[in-house]
Amino acid sequence: MTDSGKIITIAEGWDNQIKKNAIDVLEDILDNGLTMDGGKFFSNKSYITVYTTCYDMCTQRAPYNHSQQIYQRHGETIQDYLERTVLPAIRSKGASGGGVPLLEELEFRWNNHTIMNKWYSKFFTYLDRFYVKHHSLPSLSQAGLTAFKTNIYEHVKVGAKDAIVELIDKERDGEIIKKDLILNTVKLYEAMGMGSLDTYNNDLELKLLESTKEYYAKKREEWINTDSTPEYLIKAEQVLVQESNRVKEYLNTGTESKLLKVVEEEILEKVENALLTKEGSGCKVLLANDKSEDLQRMFKLFARLENGLAPMAEIVQAFISSMGHEILNQRQARLDGGEKDKNSDPAFVKALLALHEKYLGVIKTDFAGHSVFQKALKDAFVDFVNKNIGNYTNAEFMSTFCDRVLKSGGEKLSETEVEDSLEKVVQLFSYLTEKDRFAEIYRNHLAKRLLNQRSTSQDAEKIMIAKLKMQCGTQFTAKLEGMINDLAIGSDQKTEFENKMREESAKIDFGVQVLTTGFWPTYPAPDVAIPSEMTDCLTIFKDWHNKKHQQRKLSWVFSLGNVTVKAVYGKKTYDLSVMTLQAVVLNALNSGKTMKFTELMEVLNLEEPILKPLISSLVLGKYKLVTKSPSNKKVLVTDKFTANSKFSCNMRKINIPLVTLEESHSTKRIEEDRANAIEASIVRIMKARKTLEHQQLQAEVLSQLSFFKPQTRVIKKRIESLIEREYLERSAENAKVYNYLA
Repeated sequence: MTDSGKIITIAEGWDNQIKKNAIDVLEDILDNGLTMDGGKFFSNKSYITVYTTCYDMCTQRAPYNHSQQIYQRHGETIQDYLERTVLPAIRSKGASGGGVPLLEELEFRWNNHTIMNKWYSKFFTYLDRFYVKHHSLPSLSQAGLTAFKTNIYEHVKVGAKDAIVELIDKERDGEIIKKDLILNTVKLYEAMGMGSLDTYNNDLELKLLESTKEYYAKKREEWINTDSTPEYLIKAEQVLVQESNRVKEYLNTGTESKLLKVVEEEILEKVENALLTKEGSGCKVLLANDKSEDLQRMFKLFARLENGLAPMAEIVQAFISSMGHEILNQRQARLDGGEKDKNSDPAFVKALLALHEKYLGVIKTDFAGHSVFQKALKDAFVDFVNKNIGNYTNAEFMSTFCDRVLKSGGEKLSETEVEDSLEKVVQLFSYLTEKDRFAEIYRNHLAKRLLNQRSTSQDAEKIMIAKLKMQCGTQFTAKLEGMINDLAIGSDQKTEFENKMREESAKIDFGVQVLTTGFWPTYPAPDVAIPSEMTDCLTIFKDWHNKKHQQRKLSWVFSLGNVTVKAVYGKKTYDLSVMTLQAVVLNALNSGKTMKFTELMEVLNLEEPILKPLISSLVLGKYKLVTKSPSNKKVLVTDKFTANSKFSCNMRKINIPLVTLEESHSTKRIEEDRANAIEASIVRIMKARKTLEHQQLQAEVLSQLSFFKPQTRVIKKRIESLIEREYLERSAENAKVYNYLA
């Protein structure tokens, strides 16, 4: 109803006012690009007039309330315009040129429709706000979108999709395309989902992914036949970047992961094995030629695949393993060529260290330290580091190398270089399966360095022990730490005892190092008959020590002692640095008397295996302090010995090489320790589990033993031993099941 109270009919209000002054004008502007009022579609007066007419028609009382008719005519008007004008225009472009013309017309008409929808919603705001809301109808804007989808989109979506796919393929081939045209069309697909991406996904994205798959399948076959692996991967890398940028520029962001997955599958996953093993340019060749950049690219690309790194890691492992075996073969070749097999081979250890350092760097730099490649490196080194060439184990070579680094007169290194070398050895040591053997050998080497005062630095010794402790735990280094502590405590006692010796006015300078049994290796301790001057000193120390430590028992190990002997040969006087047992032998021959080997054994109370290497060092060594008859290069029990009165040397101070009375480590003792460790592990497990099947017990024992890996037959033997000693019993129902006996 107007202000005058006149009823507005539907014909008068719609046809004469709304259609004439709004709808027809808007269609004319959109179709022909006309503007009104300085660029505005409608002046404020024109807009208010149409709005008011709609308002009046919707607020008249029934039966003159025309809300329903206006809502209906709104939809019919849009549908009519779309069918009459828009659809024919789009179809004509599609029929005549397709592709770009179709998309351009669709873009133009969609933009127009968006404008039309916006103005209709403005003109009929009151209708939208009350009638539509009250009757739960689609909003005018929603109804307009639905109309466009039904009357336009459903007819052109396939052609538009084909046009978009065609343009994207052209861009992939290097042509310049109208990206904004695709972007605006993509927005249309998104809008047709009415709030969801289902329409975009089903009508465009799905088809795009299929065409992408086909496109790159062809490219894959083309590249794999013509390009080397690095060249292929460069193209693959560029393609993935381009596809990612493509999504950012004109596709929905949700498409990126799907699109890249399709590309990755086609150009990487389906030819991974071919690329990795390609003759002349595969992964192995890149490793051999140190092609760091290409390896990094290969890693980054195959890391995109779910299981893409595993095949690459297998090749890396096999390559490193082959390099390690080449080092083993070189050592074998040296031995076959006549080189003497010794327990020290620094060149061999340095080659292993260099190999590990190189490929540890490759793993960190080229493969970003990825765990699968770290495992490959570990498995490769475990494979060849535990293969021994010759009579000595790699564990012994590593310990001997550490001895060279830590011993004065060994490797000439700075403090930083020493620590760096020790770190590298410990890394190599971590791959050993016989860590307990290394520990036993290292303990012997450490003992010799400490007792003979040959360590270059106490700090370096402690650093090495700390590194081993971090690698294997406190139990592994307890004895080594105990040895260091013994010397630290002993230095204080040594000073105190020296003061005691001055009080006693002893004839000789005498010092004692007290060692704790259990920390140190076991050494021969012959009950040798020593001179009275030394016996007096032993008595003084024993009395002094017992007063300080009444609960401790002393036992003397003369095989570890050293003595400086003042020797006079003719008119020359020498200071001879010898071990205590060598000094005792020299003292026995001091009178110039000739003595048989058997006489020396009786006088010194030494057995043949001890005396023979001692006398040999004085008769057959560089400095021949003693002569023998008959004169030959082998000491026999029938030989006679005399002090060499004709001995002469240009040096006043002479170091006589020390004699080793036993091997650096005892294989038998290592095996005994292993047997004890296996049995202790079995008892611990069975005490907790009470009953266990053989295979399970064996698996748990292997998982607990970290310092060595026993063979299954050894574990079985220890189980049998525990059964005999009634720690375990076999189950009456099943002989393969064991019960723990408390």
